[in-house]
This record gives sequence, C-alpha cells and structure tokens, in this order.
Amino acid sequence: MTVLWTRSEAAKATGGRHGDADWAATGVSIDSRTLKPGDLFVALAGPNFDGHEYVAAALAAGAAAGLVHRIPEGCDTARLLVVPDTMAGLGALGAFARARTSARIIGVTGSVGKTSAKEMLKRVLSDQGATHASEGSLNNHWGVPLSLARMPADCAFAILEMGMNHAGELTPLSLLARPHVAVVTTVEAVHCEFFASIAEIADAKAEIFAGLEAGGTVVLNRDNPFFERLSAAARAAGAGRVDSFGWHIESAARLLDCALDPKNSSVFALVGDDTVAYRLSVPGLQWVMNSLCVLLAARAAGADLARAAASLAHMQPPHGRGERFCLALPGGGVEIIDESYNASPVSMRAAFHTLALAKPAKGARRIAVLGDMLELGAHAESLHASLAAPLAERGIDLVFTAGARMRTLHEALPPSLRGGHAESSDLLAPAVKAALLPGDVVMVKGSAGSRMGRVVKVLLGEA
Repeated sequence: MTVLWTRSEAAKATGGRHGDADWAATGVSIDSRTLKPGDLFVALAGPNFDGHEYVAAALAAGAAAGLVHRIPEGCDTARLLVVPDTMAGLGALGAFARARTSARIIGVTGSVGKTSAKEMLKRVLSDQGATHASEGSLNNHWGVPLSLARMPADCAFAILEMGMNHAGELTPLSLLARPHVAVVTTVEAVHCEFFASIAEIADAKAEIFAGLEAGGTVVLNRDNPFFERLSAAARAAGAGRVDSFGWHIESAARLLDCALDPKNSSVFALVGDDTVAYRLSVPGLQWVMNSLCVLLAARAAGADLARAAASLAHMQPPHGRGERFCLALPGGGVEIIDESYNASPVSMRAAFHTLALAKPAKGARRIAVLGDMLELGAHAESLHASLAAPLAERGIDLVFTAGARMRTLHEALPPSLRGGHAESSDLLAPAVKAALLPGDVVMVKGSAGSRMGRVVKVLLGEA
C-alpha cells in the first residue's frame, strides 16, 4: 500500500502534537465501522455523535493513528495526533494534500448529474493516468476535505464532487480544492425550499468559480437558461476559458445526433473542430449530455479526446443511479432499474424517458415506483402532481407511490395508472412485489430521504 501520510507530514499539515510512536497511514477514515487497517482515523465531533468515543476501537482495528482534539479516556497516546479541532485538522490535511500535488483538479457541481459526471470522468481519466476521485457522494463541508486528504501526491488527475443546498456552501469548498477545471452540469429547481428563485440557485452554483485557478476552464450547459449568467460569473472570477455543451449551435461540444436504445446510447457530436462518434453503455439523454460535459472537462485537464470518448463505452452507472437487476419469476424475469439514490422534478422526467425506452415482454408492463421528492418548498404538492402528465405521455402502464407528497401525484393520475399508494417505502414494497408479472420492467426512484432503496432490496429479496 502507498503511504499517504507519515507522522511528520500529518503533524506539519495540522500543526498537531504527536505521540512517541512513529507511524505511516495508507488511508484516511472518519468512520470506525468502515475503517481499513493502516488508516488515519479522524475523530470528528458532531451534534449527534463524537468520533472520540471510537478512537480506541479504531486503533484496535488497525488504524495507524488517531487525529483527536481531546484525549479519549483510557486511550494510549503514543499513536495520537492532537489538534485544537479535528474538523479544522481534516481541512488542514486536505489543504496540504492539494498543495503538494501536481494533479489536474476538476471540481464538479450541478443541480443534477454531478455524481454521474464525476464517475464518468473517473472512468475516462483512469485510462490516461493515475486518477483520484471523491468516493460516493462525499461532496459537503467534510466530504471534500476528506476526499482531498485521501488524494495521493503523485496522481495525474483528481475529480472532486461539490454539493450544496444553501448559498455560501460552495465557496469554501472551491477555495480549498482550487480546481483547474470547474464544471456546472446544469441548474434546475432542486433544493428550492432554501432559495427564493432558480436564479439564486444559479448564483450559488457559481460559487464553485471562487477557487478556480487563474486562467482555468469552466464547463457549462449551453442549453440551460442560466448559461449567460454563469458564464459572466466565471469570467468575473478569472476563468481563462468558458466551454459549453448541448444542442446549441455555439456549444463547444455540440450534440449532432444520438440514438437511444433500452440499454445503450450512441452519440455523434462535434467537439471543437473534431467530430466524435462513441457509444455509452447506459441509456438516456441525460447521460448523453453528461458525456459531452465530461469530454470537455477531460480535454481541459489535458486528456486525449478520442481516448476519452472510447472509454465511455465501459461506463457503468453509480449505485442507485440507473443500476439494473433481474428478478427471476416463474415464467420469466423482471427487470429492475434502480434510480433510488435521489430525485427532483427534472431527474424524474429523465427517468420516465429511460423507462419508456425499455421493452417489456409481450403483455408485460412498464412500472414506475416513486417516492417523495424533498426540499421543494411551497410548490412541493404541485410539482409532484405535475408528474402525472409526463408519466402518461411516456406510456408508463402503472405507477406506485410512497410518501405524503407523492399522494398528490397518486390522486392526479388517471385511475388506470394507479398501482397503489402507501405512506412509506417499507409499506409500499410488498404491494409492488405482489403485483409483478413476468416480463415487467420496474423503475424505482425517489429522494434519498424517502428511502426507496428499501423497495429495491425487498424486490431483490435482500430485505
């Protein structure tokens, strides 16, 4: 295993006071349950937990050392690094890791698609050099410094996802990461509970430009109505180049044509002066658009465009964002499309399009199983009810719903589409499983807080 932090480096980065034991860490962890031998365990303290209570267990499990701001009772101090505050200490590790690397850093944000874009970038850049990327959705005030602290000094590329649901959250993350390339996948009505308008959401997304390296590149969605607003903000922040993607004729990566089938997408595009044709191993127009964004970001980071496009054929969807499973039933299988990680009005419509591409067996059905969309504010009920029209237009045969907000959609659906409604995913799951027929295609989607992943587990017999 490659050494990530020596005792002296970690002490220098944090200004901490170390014990007598010499140690070297091959990873960084904030969770004793998933800690790996050799990790530096950072004991974060929050309103509902305190990592200091698990330091002894982490050391017993093979942690190289513990980063603490108080000495846990009964804990050997030889492998402790003591700092005034562990959250600030984690940030200091991230800043030090950023300063010591020569990697090209790509920061990714957006109302939807940021995790998918990050994973696509990881896929294509890994074929061209050592690549580090945020794990899962580690994109908040502790996820970004943790991702930086885990970054090897010798990697060629690093992709950091940055999320927000309030104004002011992205600025410190961008200043810490100092990206060479900043990506905004799109701006939509997501987290609108915390904003007076979508324009305010756009301004909050523009905070990712705050730490952009001088002369860096910004990648934006040219078809989004806030393109000009974001482009102006990028220029004001010192961007040397603003690249865009979309159908728009002035896009730097312009979609010329695409063919969508149930499990793949074929793309023909113009990127700068180069025509590129490639195949994605995932279906849906949203993936096609994200792929153009990824090609621009990869090119801006110094990657070869043709090789990056070819690598997209091997892309697999991240957990809960289009994964596909087969459930065996007497007489035939049921295809399950897991979109349970998160949801918003725009991502719901994209998912309906993907479901519409599916080809059930003769006499079987396309079934949508939907949970509440959260953080939509005063318009939540109308936004849920508005999904009835696109469901009908896409030819979805049956719709099951879970949650108080989704009840408005259930009531807005024509009776022929109503599969059933329950107040929670746990209550809905048995009804969905009982209704399945051989050859059906089922898509499950909802905001993370609606726990629609539980439905997938029940359908697959894992719960």
